[in-house]
Amino acid sequence: MGDAHIREGQWWVSPYNFAEEVRSGFDLPVKVEIHDATLRDGEQTPGVVFRKQDKVRIARKLDEVGIERIEAGMPAVSEEDFQAIREISRLGLKARIYTFARALTVDIDKALECGAQGVIIEIPIGYPKLKYQFNWTWEDVLRKSVDCVKYAKQQGLHTVYFPYDTTRAREEDLTNLLTRLMGEAPPDAVGVVDTMGCALPEAIKYLVRKVKGLTGLPVEIHTHNDFGMGVATELAAVMAGAEVVHSCVNGLGERTGNAALEELMIGLHILLGMKTAYRFDRIIPLSELVSELAGVRPANNKPVLGKGNYIRESGIGVDLIMKNPLAMFATAPAFTGRTAEVVLGKKSGKASIAYALDRLGIGGASDEAVTELLKEVKEKGTEKRGLLSPDEFQEIVRRKGL
Repeated sequence: MGDAHIREGQWWVSPYNFAEEVRSGFDLPVKVEIHDATLRDGEQTPGVVFRKQDKVRIARKLDEVGIERIEAGMPAVSEEDFQAIREISRLGLKARIYTFARALTVDIDKALECGAQGVIIEIPIGYPKLKYQFNWTWEDVLRKSVDCVKYAKQQGLHTVYFPYDTTRAREEDLTNLLTRLMGEAPPDAVGVVDTMGCALPEAIKYLVRKVKGLTGLPVEIHTHNDFGMGVATELAAVMAGAEVVHSCVNGLGERTGNAALEELMIGLHILLGMKTAYRFDRIIPLSELVSELAGVRPANNKPVLGKGNYIRESGIGVDLIMKNPLAMFATAPAFTGRTAEVVLGKKSGKASIAYALDRLGIGGASDEAVTELLKEVKEKGTEKRGLLSPDEFQEIVRRKGL
């Protein structure tokens, strides 16, 4: 299996991720890019509004992290969105700037006016959407798509065809649509879109391979998290050959959100072992900025970002938290610019007390004294249904005369 699962001082994950029997089924592309949609799909989180300068600040942070593509918004939404996209396009970022568009040439014109380099052209193909929302057939979708895709490509935009709700499309509709589109107006790439977040990873693999087989084009994956598998399904898509993954910072997005940017970054780099140039130490500042501007805080146990991820209350293994954190965590706190912390509460042990005393510069406490302190700490933690503050622990220590 080799040692790709270990990077000294940074991570230690399962070696079975790299077993030949596991990876023999992968069709990993040479390179995968991240297309971040926080400024469009992330803002579709109910109640979230990003103003023009908010979007500019977030775009700069995304670029600092090393994200290759930024979906700066949908210019047709408002004049302020249009102006925000245009300003972002003029920043001279390394990231390429995309807009989101309906299958209308007027939206393509707006993308050009904004200075975007690429466009995501959305149109429904999911059968529930066609049947109940639009009353369209796949032929209607094709007819509405051809001129717009042709026009976008003629204008020099990198054109991504985005038949959304792909995972609920009738297979014959998807096959007919893509086959005909390739004959009449081939785009530059095609998205597999799990709009309702309802497909299994294996189903996504199947669809990625199917779309590649039908079109011969690069495939992009865009998922939501309704069944808690947004990131898992996007990584599965990469295993099947998808070259671009779509994301939102902090997992923002409609309903349960989109595949989380920070989880995808780490999944690609560590779990799949792909070479990336992302600045993992810049993840937390990006997350904090988006949290502040969106007014939506990540859960305390949110993967990668949660404030509780490197906090240890249980006394078992406390000595390893600082000495060898990879014995206790899959990724070292420092990998994302974090620090580990030992806290006191109901589940603490003697090692926790010894550690806390050492932090206070108190040494030489007897085993009996440590036991007494632990008893009071447990009682206090149980009584308050939470952790002890440093002041509360110091008060206990003071009363014990230490």
